[in-house]
Amino acid sequence: MRILKLWLPVLIWAGIIFWLSNIPNLKTDLACDFILRKAAHVVEYAVLCFLLRRAFKGSFKMGDLPLFLYPAILSFFYAVSDEFHQSFIPGRNGSFRDVLIDTVGIIGFYIVLKVYQALLKKGPSAGP
Repeated sequence: MRILKLWLPVLIWAGIIFWLSNIPNLKTDLACDFILRKAAHVVEYAVLCFLLRRAFKGSFKMGDLPLFLYPAILSFFYAVSDEFHQSFIPGRNGSFRDVLIDTVGIIGFYIVLKVYQALLKKGPSAGP
């Protein structure tokens, strides 16, 4: 049951990414459509990397480096496969630029994580 709680969110999120990528001509009518779509790339891959890290951490005993590398590499390869998948969808195209934007989300997640961990180690401030 523990494994299901750890890995099911990863599968569901990967499925949501796949579903969104399968929508032909995915666009909004907003002026900032391009920015929204690229921000969505960053967020969806930051979340995927978070969920993968959580699943790996709860499933295996591993050090910090593998706990960084495995989720990051899997997220990156999922981004590559997602762009390849989009190349077969009408009105969509696979883009290496989008893989790079997805990678910003992956790296961004780790930056936020390291800042959070550093703040936790620092503890409550001693006052003014």
